[in-house]
Amino acid sequence: MKVLVIGGGAREHALCRSLSQDPAVTELHCAPGNAGIARVATLHPVDQLDGAAVTALAQELGADLVVVGPEAPLVAGVADPLRAAGIPVFGPSAEAAQLEGSKAFAKDVMAGAGVPTARSYVCTTEQEAAEALDAFGAPYVVKDDGLAAGKGVVVTEDRAAALEHAKGCDRVVIEEYLDGPEVSLFAITDGTTVLPLVPAQDFKRALDGDQGPNTGGMGAYTPLPWAPEGLVEEVLRTVLQPTVDELRRRGTPFSGLLYAGLALTSRGTRVVEFNARFGDPETQVVLARLRTPLAGVLLAAADGTLAELEPLRWDEGAAVTVVMASEGYPANPRTGDPIEGLDEAEADGTAFVLHAGTRTGAAGEVLTAGGRVLSVTATGADLAEARAKAYAGLAKISFKGAQHRTDIAAVAAQ
Repeated sequence: MKVLVIGGGAREHALCRSLSQDPAVTELHCAPGNAGIARVATLHPVDQLDGAAVTALAQELGADLVVVGPEAPLVAGVADPLRAAGIPVFGPSAEAAQLEGSKAFAKDVMAGAGVPTARSYVCTTEQEAAEALDAFGAPYVVKDDGLAAGKGVVVTEDRAAALEHAKGCDRVVIEEYLDGPEVSLFAITDGTTVLPLVPAQDFKRALDGDQGPNTGGMGAYTPLPWAPEGLVEEVLRTVLQPTVDELRRRGTPFSGLLYAGLALTSRGTRVVEFNARFGDPETQVVLARLRTPLAGVLLAAADGTLAELEPLRWDEGAAVTVVMASEGYPANPRTGDPIEGLDEAEADGTAFVLHAGTRTGAAGEVLTAGGRVLSVTATGADLAEARAKAYAGLAKISFKGAQHRTDIAAVAAQ
């Protein structure tokens, strides 16, 4: 099987790493990729938002499967011309990807499917936003309706700050605050059958102790020893399957990766948000534990044969990933700095390094090229071992102004 992965972050590196280990994959390509992905796949320049260009590349390569990683190409409709050309693609259509592209659309789908979520108002004026904030009270939850790369959500006790964020968006969803821990649950679907993966938890705040601004995610771990028994089965029954069924009923079937961000509240499980693709950095830990070869699973979702698959096989242990970010991230990340110690971090096989924002310099050196730079990932018999290995690997890597959280999975590992 020849596989083309679209994207260039740590999520795509995790996908490419797993696909490169699949004996069924004879050729692996990535566009545009990054310095780390170049070690396991052939890179190609492409505008990942240009469906025609992506389709032409897939045809030129003779790709048997195209895997679209990031949300922006999916919302832009990159999967549609691929499907029209008869190329199997893992990722929803532009219409179905509105589940992530518009929080208002997602709320409407959840209402139709009877999915439990926070009460909310969709606001387009400052007055509407002010009234919604007062209706719910603090803590205030304000979400940009459109894509914002994980940084469009503000949760604050400060009403003025909440209103300021709302004013900066064309349309916002203001909703009640959901208490309780958050869980990320991915499910692979072909539009009918829904195959949940193992749950994970990510860390959105930039600083230890869940302080600082929201980011795209500073680390993640799986499994969740504190999660209630039967959580996956409950979410499949009350959230994932009803959502997939509702989208199919509307004539916009969802095929690809459905990501449910969940809050385990005092009043039961509630959906915080849906995403239309693998989450980053949770993908890094979820795929680290997956033992079933990945390409066949993604192809089954693309061609509508998920129901014929055998149950997925998982490593019984744990996985932890810690993000190394640039100085100034998330507000104003600095780039272009050389990264030292990458080979040393992986030398003893304890950890592996997934590249997020990197590029290759003129002399072949690896340079920082984004806010989140690396995801240092490790597996172990339990969370404590996986965590120790990930941080040991991270300690061998350096670049100017590097920052990371020191408390990823710390409480869960105790």
